[in-house]
Amino acid sequence: MNVIFTIIHIFGLVTIGFSALMATCLMTSLISHDGATISFFESTAVTLVLGALMFFPTLRTTKKVSRQTSFLLVSMTWSLIPAFCTLPLMIHMPEISFIDAYFETVSGLTTTGSTVLTGLDHLPMSINLWRHELNWIGGMGIIILAVAILPILGIGGMQLYKAEAPGAVKESELPPRIAQTAKALWLVYAGYTLTCIIALKLAGMDWFDSICHAFSAMSLGGFSTHDSNVGFFNSLSIEMVLSAFQLLAAINFATHFIALRKRTLKPYARDMEARSFLMLILLSCIATAAVLWHAGTYSDYFTALRHASFNLITIATSSGFSTQDFNQWPIFVPMWMLFLSCISASSGSTGGGIRMIRTIILVKQSRLELYKFIHPFSVKPLKIGDNIISHNIVASVTGFIFLYFISIVILVFLLLLSGLDFLSAFTAIIASFNNAGPGLNEVGPMTNYASLTDFQTSVCIIAMLLGRVQIFSMIILFVPEFWKK
Repeated sequence: MNVIFTIIHIFGLVTIGFSALMATCLMTSLISHDGATISFFESTAVTLVLGALMFFPTLRTTKKVSRQTSFLLVSMTWSLIPAFCTLPLMIHMPEISFIDAYFETVSGLTTTGSTVLTGLDHLPMSINLWRHELNWIGGMGIIILAVAILPILGIGGMQLYKAEAPGAVKESELPPRIAQTAKALWLVYAGYTLTCIIALKLAGMDWFDSICHAFSAMSLGGFSTHDSNVGFFNSLSIEMVLSAFQLLAAINFATHFIALRKRTLKPYARDMEARSFLMLILLSCIATAAVLWHAGTYSDYFTALRHASFNLITIATSSGFSTQDFNQWPIFVPMWMLFLSCISASSGSTGGGIRMIRTIILVKQSRLELYKFIHPFSVKPLKIGDNIISHNIVASVTGFIFLYFISIVILVFLLLLSGLDFLSAFTAIIASFNNAGPGLNEVGPMTNYASLTDFQTSVCIIAMLLGRVQIFSMIILFVPEFWKK
């Protein structure tokens, strides 16, 4: 019984926190007179009261949290909090169904960036701000998930990074306690967001667009205030700023912390994830631009390089902005972009997908298996840099990647069963699972997910949630042995 009260207590506190977040949008609505004041007043009041009813009666509950409770709380937070977040949308737009509103808020909090809304240019300022605040808070949340929760199962991004990666974190200590580490990484996150806001303003955006798009860029969320997304601005300088900050957001925030504290770029050079990620993105931009130019999609190589680079970076980092209808590009390019969204982002970043450290471990393990096939009696450990990777880590990564792909296969088949065409179904699940936003065909960058049925939308919601919490955190709840320990 104490476990239940503990969960209710902590969840109540989180709910109160989101009511405070709604209050910022209430203030925005009051100042801008955008017509959504009543919606946010009612939403804030309801969320605050429900949170208080959960939090205060359980104040005397023992605050000890077991590993089972931790994972249940993670799943509850990512699954149930979006239901509270639908209130401003449903009150202001009564025509929207709950499943569509829930899709929108799950997409925001999981930093996926898919949307079912149209007329974004004419939405009240406070509603647009709410969507982008969900992106930004979701980006913060995944950093804490990587630092505090997932390492318990041995699959956390920070655990993998600190234990296996030769570089910044190995050679310089982060703050020793979880709370201190989280605070340090959040300060970096907030500082980069502020810098991005200023850079976007200097590049030509107004202050409101700068704030919203900076929130989306640093969280790798991909929401925009315009139906035509970043293409609305048609600005090379804005695209360059967003590209730079999306690349930063896809690198481990621990590396950023060490680099800023030491005031040197050396931690990036020693970070194998960052090196591999940046090299892969660079080569991909050059190659895909050549493909577009050769196909006659753009008249000159540099125009092709501009559009290929921005759209590839935003999908590969799992952000989801767009400036072009890459649905019309030669199929190799958008499919390569979606493939990159599976593997590119670093552990401890706000990105989605498998993460680069797992990709590196899997590649090295594959090479090691080939070596052992040729030299069956050799004893050669798997190493990254000078560090030996334990068999437990390799087994964990292998299990994770199997669950990753089998989950995608099952969800794609569910969409196919519902009548969706293969290209739309496959890319919708890949984009949702990697929290990358747009797919192709019916869910391409110039359309959105509004055309999907409620069942299809629900499948995409499941994909977004599984992708954001790195699969194990939810699936482990259905393993009976987990509850016996």
